[in-house]
Amino acid sequence: MTPAPRRRLVPSFLAAESVQPTRNTLDRVTLLSATGMTSTDDLTHVKRRLLDLLAGGPLALAEVAARLVLPVSLVRALVADLVDSSHLSARAPIPHARVHDPELLEAVLDGLRSIR
Repeated sequence: MTPAPRRRLVPSFLAAESVQPTRNTLDRVTLLSATGMTSTDDLTHVKRRLLDLLAGGPLALAEVAARLVLPVSLVRALVADLVDSSHLSARAPIPHARVHDPELLEAVLDGLRSIR
């Protein structure tokens, strides 16, 4: 059996060219989607990989980090830069519907039935 070729490990901070986050509104569950901007010549390899990953549809920031095998903090900085350059759009996830009290709903339903 032949051993698998070894991958050269590069620290993640070297992959980002010292990117600084420009916004603090990006959370792990922030939904990211590509805007379709086609000019990617000035982007680094990592940023192009991120855009290629989002070509299939929106993903959460944490999912992108996991698929790129990079720390969330680094991906957050990369995403902030791509949002600033209009390559990506970011939005908060749709919140879950609030659960209402079943007794209250039953009382409303009883009241509606009594109107007939």
